[in-house]
Amino acid sequence: MSDYSRWQETGLEQALATRRVVMLTGPRQCGKTTLARKFVSENVAYRTLDDVAARQAAETDPHLFVDYVPDGGTLIIDEIQKVPDLIPAIKKAVDQNNRAGQFLITGSANILNLPTVTESLAGRIGKVRLRPLSQGEIAGASPTFLERAFVQDFKRPKNRYSRNDLIEMIFRGGFPEAIRLEGKARRNWHIDYVDALIEHDLNDIANIRQVDVMKDLVRVLAAWSSKFMDVSAIGSVFSSDRRTLSSYISALQSFYLIESVPAWHKTDYDRVGKQDKLFMADTGMMTALLGWKPSDFSSDPDKVGKAFETFAYNELAAQIDAADDIYHLYQYRDRVKREIDFIIESGDKSILAIEVKSGVTVKNSDFKHIEFFRDNLAKKKTVIGIILYAGDEILPFGKNLWAIPFDCMWAKD
Repeated sequence: MSDYSRWQETGLEQALATRRVVMLTGPRQCGKTTLARKFVSENVAYRTLDDVAARQAAETDPHLFVDYVPDGGTLIIDEIQKVPDLIPAIKKAVDQNNRAGQFLITGSANILNLPTVTESLAGRIGKVRLRPLSQGEIAGASPTFLERAFVQDFKRPKNRYSRNDLIEMIFRGGFPEAIRLEGKARRNWHIDYVDALIEHDLNDIANIRQVDVMKDLVRVLAAWSSKFMDVSAIGSVFSSDRRTLSSYISALQSFYLIESVPAWHKTDYDRVGKQDKLFMADTGMMTALLGWKPSDFSSDPDKVGKAFETFAYNELAAQIDAADDIYHLYQYRDRVKREIDFIIESGDKSILAIEVKSGVTVKNSDFKHIEFFRDNLAKKKTVIGIILYAGDEILPFGKNLWAIPFDCMWAKD
């Protein structure tokens, strides 16, 4: 499906060298199968549960199905969420043999979090998350933006990207098949994707009784991207009860359509908010579901702000997943409405405080919330403040404060 080099290929290799089972997860059509099949060789067998015969064989005798691991090699099982009974069979197999790299399983759902799956494979499994293509992968860059940001070594790509270029990226999204399309064809691809997922895939693992409600809910959640999670407010437009809506939202999270970012509240400051922030996992899908057009961004600041913040989240999350170092992603808001879009902590507890602007200019006042956070809450930790914006220059705004163009996130080394 994709000719692009994926950032997670190295991580997948490393996981297979050290863990008995490796799970490659991510939404359908993001490139999991293409990446997994790169590992097929003489001692690596591949089986997909999208194939009816393979699925029926797995359902008939899960233990016999997983016994077919090449001697000293790996069995790849694609779309394992279609036969959850394979999980306990895999557990039994790897408990009898602790060799690394026995199974590479892929899933378009976070199957280990589903209530129907009782085995966690804890201590046996390594997880690798694959997302739709990041702009860095499309550009052929390495995932080094965060590493550079923490040492304040920022670079621009040779080909600069204008605000209109960024808007085109937002509407394109990152699904490999969709980015080859344009205009109406691309918009229809995203809508058909969501409809098929709800009508077929979700019903494989979740009890979705109200398909029309689920389709409406996805569109409502798309409009909530970059906002704080409030199930009561989200549910106010539906007749369904809160419990049903919560279960539907959980199902959409399990299929990687929506995600949440937790609040940063490592402080005794009692006005810090604790709500998660909601994000769509792909901006192309988000704009298609909402019926937006690029021309909308010239007259609606709420739409453009929501889109650019979601775009920044998608890029930062991909960088975090693929980085060699361990980073933790949060957001900040307090009861007096001071907000910081993203807080990223490194292993040594240094902090990147990142605000997102859709405009092409930055002012001193844009850093006021970051400065409050640094001066009152960071507790002597190093805080590097960044305004990600659609302008053209890397600009210093005082010690450890920077205005950084979006395209620095995919500058090549």
